[in-house]
Amino acid sequence: MLATTNAVNLTDGIDGLASSISMIMIACLSVIAMKYEVYEIAMLGFALCGACLGFLIFNLHPAKIFMGDTGSLLLGGAIVVMALYLKMPLILILVAAIPLLETVSVIMQVIYFKKTGNRIFKMTPLHHHFELSGWKEGKIVSVFSVITLVFCIIAIFLV
Repeated sequence: MLATTNAVNLTDGIDGLASSISMIMIACLSVIAMKYEVYEIAMLGFALCGACLGFLIFNLHPAKIFMGDTGSLLLGGAIVVMALYLKMPLILILVAAIPLLETVSVIMQVIYFKKTGNRIFKMTPLHHHFELSGWKEGKIVSVFSVITLVFCIIAIFLV
């Protein structure tokens, strides 16, 4: 639970990233809940998707409001609670691939820097590396969202 909430929190670093990928992950878990007739989780998930959509209206680049730790930790907590309630915690490896990748990039950077004094990435979490490599915020959000969508579709077909 702690790892997932913190992973989504690490993902919240550029306008619309955490909310857009969280919305896709929550929608995926809601579809899985519908598939297994766990309607209370599906209703919670779809309500959270609506909240994320409303938030995205004001948070796309340039952001007018910010989510902060409170919002990103809530989204991460909701994602893990949905997976646990569905009795599918390991599905988070697929569904939450981007937050997992973001967290692993931070862990790799810290360990490598402590051992060698050099960096693997320009900056972590990973979305900042791409930002410093010249990618625009919109491109990062779009690419990470598509990757999340692909992993979520795979997860839906695997369960």
